[in-house]
This record gives sequence, C-alpha cells and structure tokens, in this order.
Amino acid sequence: MNKIEEMLFSLKDNGYKDFCAALTPSVSDSLIIGVRVPELRKLAKSMQQEEAREFISQLPHKYYEENNFHAFLIEKITDIDECVSEIDRFLPFVDNWATCDMMSPKVFKKNKEALYKAIKRWIASGETYAVRYGIVRLMSHFLDEDFKIEHMDLVASAQNEEYYINMAVAWYFATALAKQYNSAVDFIKESKLKVWTHNKVIQKARESRRISQSQKEYLNTLKRKPTD
Repeated sequence: MNKIEEMLFSLKDNGYKDFCAALTPSVSDSLIIGVRVPELRKLAKSMQQEEAREFISQLPHKYYEENNFHAFLIEKITDIDECVSEIDRFLPFVDNWATCDMMSPKVFKKNKEALYKAIKRWIASGETYAVRYGIVRLMSHFLDEDFKIEHMDLVASAQNEEYYINMAVAWYFATALAKQYNSAVDFIKESKLKVWTHNKVIQKARESRRISQSQKEYLNTLKRKPTD
C-alpha cells in the first residue's frame, strides 16, 4: 500500500462507502474506500506541488477515491494549457459520472476561449466520460453571459445510446431552461432531441425551483410520445 492509499484508508467511512456504491453502479464495491469529498479536497489542498505532480503522473489508479483525489489535484493547476493537458490524459481512466462531474478547475473561469476549444473536442470525441465532461463544463461556464445558441446544437449532437451522456444532455437543457428560457424552450419545441432525452429535460425542468409554475405547465404540453 502506497502513502496516498494509507492516507485514504485512514479516512475510511463504511457508511459513506455504501452510499457511494449505490450512487456509482459502474464502480465495483471493492474499489470504493469510503472517503467523504470534503476530506479528499482537504487532503488535495495540503499536498505539496512536487508530491501532487508525482501522483497525477501515475495512471491508472486502483480506487475510486484515488481518481477523485486525482481530479482535485488537477483543479489546483493554474496554467490553462497544463490543466487541459492533464484532463486529456486523465479522462480515459474516468469510469463514473461522479468523478467526471466533480472536476472543476478554477482556471477555467478566466480562460473561456481555451476552455471552449477543449469542450468542443471533448464532445466530439465520442468517449462517454469525455463527452459528458464537455457537456457539464459547457453547462457550468457558458449558460450566463457567454451563452450562444450554437451551444445547444453542440450538446444535442452528443446524443447516442449512452445513458450517462443522454442524462448530461437532459441536465444541460433543463439548466438552460432555468437560465436561458426563451432560447431553450424554442429549441425544445423544434424536437431536435431524442424522445427519451426530450421528455427527461421536461421532467427535470418541472422538478426545478428555478422555473415558474406557468413555465412548467407549458413545458408539460411539449411532452412527446415514445412513437414520436
């Protein structure tokens, strides 16, 4: 057992392990230690740069928490090119939605142009968690002042048979309905999404507190039948 594994096992919480296992069915129970996210972030924050670089150079990892820890170390990188490069190297080893979604480097906020180029590449890759990562980052960083209609077409183009991609597409459009309602509802009305995804968007939007009751009622009229 290496130093990092020893530290992670010292933070083990069996109850939390069971919770994580239920949420991440794509990860074997035997590969989940059970370390809470705040503890992982705290550990990542305390790690010296040299140690961090050594750890992220060692892929693949064995445990779910090691991958999450890796993600949090990437978050600390302050150079946009290095950050994107490390994400590119890491994404092929990501095997679940939680690790994928939680990796949110602060450097992205001030480097939108470089981020958007990477997002387009990730979504075009066809790799499940690279595609999902691109969609989630687009949702996180480009639904406010940097929003463009073309982003919705980009997300819709990602639809395939992968559940975790289609769920990300639905999540994106439900969030777009909360933040860019007019543009998003016009897109939904055009029926560009697959029926399952289309209806999942409406379901998630109707569950949102950020969408008005009248908007929810209208969205309900846009539901499609499986044969549509």
